[in-house]
Amino acid sequence: MSISIFALVVVLGVLIFFHELGHFLVARLLGVGVEKFSLGFGPKVIGKTIGITEYRISAIPLGGYVKMVGEAPDSELDPSDIPLSFTHKHVFKRILIVAAGPLFNILLAVIIFFGIFQFYGLLILKPTIGEVNEGTPAYNAGLKKGDLVVSIEGVDVTNWEDMANVIMESKGKTLAITVLRDEAVLTKNVTPEVKKIKNIFNEDVDRYVIGITASGDVVTKDLNIFQSFSESLNQTYQITALTIKGIVKLFQGTVSPKTLGGPIMIAQMAGEQAKEGAANLTFFIALISINLAILNFLPIPVLDGGHLLFFFIEAIIGRPVSVKVREIAQQAGIFVLILLMIYVFYNDIARVFFS
Repeated sequence: MSISIFALVVVLGVLIFFHELGHFLVARLLGVGVEKFSLGFGPKVIGKTIGITEYRISAIPLGGYVKMVGEAPDSELDPSDIPLSFTHKHVFKRILIVAAGPLFNILLAVIIFFGIFQFYGLLILKPTIGEVNEGTPAYNAGLKKGDLVVSIEGVDVTNWEDMANVIMESKGKTLAITVLRDEAVLTKNVTPEVKKIKNIFNEDVDRYVIGITASGDVVTKDLNIFQSFSESLNQTYQITALTIKGIVKLFQGTVSPKTLGGPIMIAQMAGEQAKEGAANLTFFIALISINLAILNFLPIPVLDGGHLLFFFIEAIIGRPVSVKVREIAQQAGIFVLILLMIYVFYNDIARVFFS
């Protein structure tokens, strides 16, 4: 339990710091004054004031905030503070400041993935056959456990994912699959068959398969700086796209809301990853950072996405959304978030005590 709590504090601390750092740096870059930069909510534990900014750590480590000069549209300002006021900046500058928080969480993921690829290389799942199911196209064609697929239709195959994609995209066309078996090179003609399988969202989908599973053999490929950067961008993009798709499936009802988790679930998962080593924990931080970024971009008042929605409306109509409308929206947003928090805590408790 102590490991899980420590890991949770580390994970949340890194995520919150980077998120608020994005708001802070872009605000200062665009000439907005920052009164407070806080990690955590509630009473101040420790703090130091430099210039006009108080940097502080607060008692409740489940968030953080940056308080900018003139952030509230109806706040009274000294005339000398107007040049530093967030509200008095052009709407596109305000959009950049608000968007910087979640964008910095995306940046954090890129940085983490880059470091992992640089220090540990890229793990590649070899296209080595682990099992061949009886009665399947692969079994009937004579493929066997331990065969290493080297090419399909004369095109070299270097990893399991590429091989699986070629088979899925075959549309049932017979493929000439070349394998290495006991130092002998053999070519087998295999006709993929279509089957209904469950995808990661538990949906039934039609896939062309040949009836084999991976052996699990992996190799590590060392990457140079440019390759690591390219792979980190690709990894971040793939996880971001998958996360967005998952949220869409959640609203469509395809994915059960019971899969949602809160701080208890994050603590458990963080603790498990911490036990596996620093690389696993940092990878987990990158995953959660991407999820946090996407969550914050949702157009829910109180979240960054809600503020961005109002600013985009302002940019279109040429004037700010009325204070009354924003207040009602903020109250609705808080209500939605409270319901969501109650639900994820319920899910967490149900997993711990009733699963």
